[in-house]
Amino acid sequence: MKKISAILAVIGMIFISSCEGPQGPPGYDGLDGQDGLVAEVFEIKNVNFVFSASKGYTIFSALTPKILASDVVLIYRMNGSIDATTPIWQLIPRTLYLTSPDRELDYDFDFSREDFTIYAGGNYDIITTPQYINNQTFRIVIVPGSFSTSINKNNYADVVAALNIKESQIQSINF
Repeated sequence: MKKISAILAVIGMIFISSCEGPQGPPGYDGLDGQDGLVAEVFEIKNVNFVFSASKGYTIFSALTPKILASDVVLIYRMNGSIDATTPIWQLIPRTLYLTSPDRELDYDFDFSREDFTIYAGGNYDIITTPQYINNQTFRIVIVPGSFSTSINKNNYADVVAALNIKESQIQSINF
């Protein structure tokens, strides 16, 4: 009886393992990069904000290629330098409190999968302080959404180190 049960079990296993159903739908393409991590940094140098009556002072650029819906954009403004090779980067949005009484200048931004816009505005006529709207340099960092919660976004050096981005990999956006 044990031999018959063993033979039936073997035949059943062969029968079950040889069954095949319809093929399922194809999967999605994977991401290129280190463990699926796709991060980029772009720099716009010496750019001037453009004024329009409807939007105020802005800098606009398309993102080519489009980013993933889950990606996050961080933008840093160069706020001087320690020496010729060590810039100081500030995360925006940022409010600058100027030396004149009650003067505030705000930098902000928004982004979509296709583009980003950087805004400059204040509680005064900011054309009177051209050093804050002309010849500005920004770094735009594309961070994968799943990674964006585990890094110190306030520190540009920490962000690029965590994303393993080298200075030589930073791409320029021309205006």
